[in-house]
Amino acid sequence: MPAIPDTQHPPLVVPMPVTPGKPAQMPLVLDLDGALIRTDILFETFVAYVRENPLRLFQVAAWALRGRAVLKQKLARAATLDVDGLPVTEDLVSYAAREAAHGRMVCLATATDRLIADRIAERFPFISKVFASDGETNLKSSAKAAVLTKAFPDGFEYAGDSRADVPVWRAASRSIVVNPTAGVLRAARTIREPEQVFARPKTGFRFVAKVLRLHQWAKNGLIFAPLMLGGLLFDASAWVLAGAGFLALSLLASATYLLNDLFDLADDRRHWSKSKRPLASGRLKIAHALLLIPAGMMSAYAIAAWIGPIAIVFLTAYLALTLAYSFRLKRIELLDAAVLATLFTLRLGFGVALASVALSPWLLVFSMFLFLSLSFAKRHVEVTRMEARGRKEAAGRGYKAGDGPMVAMIGAASGLAAVQVMVMYVMNEAYTAGTYTQPLMLWAVPPILFLWIARVWLLAQRGELDDDPVAFAVKDGPSLLLGAVLGMVFLAALFGSPV
Repeated sequence: MPAIPDTQHPPLVVPMPVTPGKPAQMPLVLDLDGALIRTDILFETFVAYVRENPLRLFQVAAWALRGRAVLKQKLARAATLDVDGLPVTEDLVSYAAREAAHGRMVCLATATDRLIADRIAERFPFISKVFASDGETNLKSSAKAAVLTKAFPDGFEYAGDSRADVPVWRAASRSIVVNPTAGVLRAARTIREPEQVFARPKTGFRFVAKVLRLHQWAKNGLIFAPLMLGGLLFDASAWVLAGAGFLALSLLASATYLLNDLFDLADDRRHWSKSKRPLASGRLKIAHALLLIPAGMMSAYAIAAWIGPIAIVFLTAYLALTLAYSFRLKRIELLDAAVLATLFTLRLGFGVALASVALSPWLLVFSMFLFLSLSFAKRHVEVTRMEARGRKEAAGRGYKAGDGPMVAMIGAASGLAAVQVMVMYVMNEAYTAGTYTQPLMLWAVPPILFLWIARVWLLAQRGELDDDPVAFAVKDGPSLLLGAVLGMVFLAALFGSPV
């Protein structure tokens, strides 16, 4: 397969305009955080530094006690930051490049430490001068306004994004407002009408759904499976407990997804689809994510405390395994897929505990093999797309070019093993469990499962499978049809008239 050029982060080449912008004698000064780029360098360096060792939080706290400028400089020196992957405000970049092409001086003025500010400026060839913090002075707000007024006594135009920029807009001759909230825009207009406003992307339910990964909550539907398998479909109290467990686990999962995204920021920004996630794209601020993560965890544990100790035990096990995966295990090939399969099976075990039904070893083994197959399908897609783009290794994962056939073989074998285990369940337990009035109906389950697993791997081999098989399953028509048939088969087995 010919290599496909990596277009995720193309060079910042901007067509030349036919008309000039503002007069060349008035410099254009750009703010960095939230303006030229859609993120905050202080938080970026904090995450990059702490992700390698969470105990570094204590070191960060010690630096913070010495002042914000010192903290920024220390993090700038210690953290490894991929400046070329930082998400930018494309409209502002295009505007600044056009102005520079017509001879206008374009500067960067930022509270970010100079060590990183200079590196970022190198990414944008139209920037000719940099003003930044230096370990002693935190170049923000009034301090920035004073420096720029002294440097440009004849006036300057300033592009900023936050309330901290109000003193700078007041000192400037012209204003540009970038990615503002409604309050920031009003504050800027009390000074003067901005020359331009580069609006922030709109947010709504779809954005919230992406932040919380609501589509991933479908995975937690496994909690309800024991209600069907245990004959508790009409037990209201069982549904209440299962529903509370579902909500608790879903909130915890959303928090851990955000945490995982924080630690994967640099890798996600180089990924063909993950770069569109709220954190990677800069649409969700790191500061907001750092608030949402503990909020989600505390909410989950509050619900678990209402359910009882068993819920706290399962949530803690899920959280511990997820953290181990985020920090280390996801970088170990093959083991990463086994961990994902274990997390799925943990969901099923949680549902068994909530429903207080008999534990079936056959179903737990079936779950491990089924979700091991789906996890390897996800990795197979990533490896093949990585190879198509001419890359040698998967960013943040242990897989390399050429691993695709082996991953596909292991994954397909795991899927067939899941079908075989389901056959063994029907033969060895379904007839004697006393749960089903028509256990003979369950013989339809293995072929339905085989058809679906085979479809997943066929599409994976063709390169047509979504990065996430769960997201694929909830949108794929044939998968939804097979799922509906499977549900009817179980209902017939549970409630059908005995012969």
